[in-house]
Amino acid sequence: MQKDRSDVSVISYTVNLKEGDPKTKKKEILEYFEKTNWLYEELFSMISEERAFYIKAEPLRHPLIFYFGHTATFYLNKFNLGGYINEHVNPRLEAMFAIGLDENEWDDEDFSHYDWPSVKEVQEYRKKARQVIRAKIEETPLTLPIEWDSFFWAVMMCIEHERLHFETSAVIMRQLPVQFVQSNKLFRTCPIRDHSGYDSSGKPKINKLTFPYNELKEVKGGKVVLGKKDSYYGWDNEYGRHEELLQDFKASKYLVSNLEYLEFVLDGGYETEKHWTEEGWRWNRFKQAKHPLFWVPFEDSQTKRGFKYRTLSEIIDMPWDWPVETNYLEAKAFCNWKSEKLGTTIKLPLESEHARFRTLLYGNLDPPEWEAGSVGNINLEQWASSCPIDMNGKDGFYDVIGNVWQHSETIFGSFEGFKVHKLFHDFSTPMFYGQHTMITGGSWATTGQSAHKSYRVGFRRHFYQFAGIRYVESPNKAVMKYNTCETDQEIAESIDFQYGDQYRNLENYPKKCADICIEMAKKFGISMDKALDIGCGVGRATFELAKGFKEVIGFDISSRFFNIGARVKKQGKIRYCLVDEAENKIEYREFDLKSLGLENFKHRASFYQQDPCNIDIKKYNSFDLILISGYLDELREPSRLLDSIHNYMKNQGLLVIASSRYCLPLDGSPQKKNSFKVANPPEVCNEFWCRVKNALKGRFKEAALPVFVKKPQQQGDYILAQLSFFIKV
Repeated sequence: MQKDRSDVSVISYTVNLKEGDPKTKKKEILEYFEKTNWLYEELFSMISEERAFYIKAEPLRHPLIFYFGHTATFYLNKFNLGGYINEHVNPRLEAMFAIGLDENEWDDEDFSHYDWPSVKEVQEYRKKARQVIRAKIEETPLTLPIEWDSFFWAVMMCIEHERLHFETSAVIMRQLPVQFVQSNKLFRTCPIRDHSGYDSSGKPKINKLTFPYNELKEVKGGKVVLGKKDSYYGWDNEYGRHEELLQDFKASKYLVSNLEYLEFVLDGGYETEKHWTEEGWRWNRFKQAKHPLFWVPFEDSQTKRGFKYRTLSEIIDMPWDWPVETNYLEAKAFCNWKSEKLGTTIKLPLESEHARFRTLLYGNLDPPEWEAGSVGNINLEQWASSCPIDMNGKDGFYDVIGNVWQHSETIFGSFEGFKVHKLFHDFSTPMFYGQHTMITGGSWATTGQSAHKSYRVGFRRHFYQFAGIRYVESPNKAVMKYNTCETDQEIAESIDFQYGDQYRNLENYPKKCADICIEMAKKFGISMDKALDIGCGVGRATFELAKGFKEVIGFDISSRFFNIGARVKKQGKIRYCLVDEAENKIEYREFDLKSLGLENFKHRASFYQQDPCNIDIKKYNSFDLILISGYLDELREPSRLLDSIHNYMKNQGLLVIASSRYCLPLDGSPQKKNSFKVANPPEVCNEFWCRVKNALKGRFKEAALPVFVKKPQQQGDYILAQLSFFIKV
């Protein structure tokens, strides 16, 4: 049977970052980088026709051409962000491939038009990017251990990011019309189908004597401690500490098979509202769902009806003893239905419960500590598909590791001591607001560090992954906390600064900037149709500009920040807490748009993640006013943005640049004559504004004398911000 499994060349393991010698370690990382790049491109080679790259197989995601380019762009963007390089291979493609889509609501489809490049162009781009990446790895000295602030930690971040997209891209590829996906001998479908298809009477063809019927089995409780402490790369949400004391519980021996789930389908499960959560029923009615996504209905010439099964590259007879794959909403409905049938409370496991019986069975065993293929259908070690639910077991439980992910009741949140990484500060935090539930255990397509016990991930409840169902009968309740209010102190301070009526007893700064923009636009007769707020942060100025402009877009490079604006638009309010460590005090605050006079204008505001130095001109153009507030201060070379800003504006449009770091009032000596504080001495500020004017020269003219606004500081004082005005000529 081994000869039918996935080719052993696809199997690889993440790198130990603490042990070994530097020369050998760099070689290991280079090999892991090359293997990951090769594996990713082999997956995309399964797309048989170029036009399939541009199909939105998953309505809530980009077409696959985006993901083909995205992982290469990720390397370059992170290397640039960390200051390790200062170059771009193709700025146009890097703007296009920089930012993916969160899965949002099921009806939030993005119908935007993109001028996607050809597959050949992306292949060439990936090749050039690979050369830059490899050269940088080879030339950079490596010291052990590799810690968070090391260049090689950034390298591992990018490698593991590509492996995450290997799996999520495979999920999207599985949703393409099957004629567009060809087989690849490296990725073999499991051939074991002892219970598959239908018999002559139209019933599932199974051997009742050998079929793995499910049952509940005892799991002994105990203390569970979560939090990463090994020698391998990890994502930010894995670190910290979380502890629970679990009571004894029961868990299903097997994952739920396609046959077990068929009972729910045939019993009217998709048409019975009482089985579904409120969110689940809304999704169900919107999608008109009748069965799991990867089940393919058929009706033969003899009018027999049933289901076939979609693998990555083919449609096969339904393998009844393989695990069903669902989203969380379907899994939850199944458990509610099962509760009614069994007369007890059946639910999905907690993250801690899965960790408990994985530890009882396998201890802290992680790859590469096990022999390939010996533990489960994971890391491409067995197949490039699911396999029978009774193939991989230990001590009475099966598929605790691998085959398909297992939906959990645990809402995705952080551990005590959580910190974001400076190069990927929006990896986890946008998912900490109660909308994402965890999946555990891994699937056949889970590779690299994601196959480790410590790996944690959450998805929106309506989203599909290679994920199925294990159920439990348990007295344990979820104790993992998620953020019903914003607790990230950097974000909370920003919210307080932007939305507070007064901050440090000074007039609201972003509101004042927006008011001045509207006033100046009217003064110069600028059209009030469309405005852009670059560096919008948590969104106050964007909402304020909407009082004067019909459409306003807020850009921020960090989804941690712009997502706050998007949430405020959707919810109309937000709660946050401020921590005073000196006084050991926490203060909870809340604001709403109505009280700020912004409720009636919020429909005009939109928020997006975008690199302002690589704005997608196809999507974002023809602005009447652009406000650059603060973002320019962060750039080592402001001309990176200013050289192209004219492309996004109408003729006679107004550009407003606000800077608190480089403020130079007209007398040139603010500290002596005007008694306010500045961030830099006059000669530094003067040099900055000379560079700004030189970058704009020939495309803009100064429209008015600068305006100065007091900008409060966290320490209780303030500095002066300079607003300068330029008209596009």
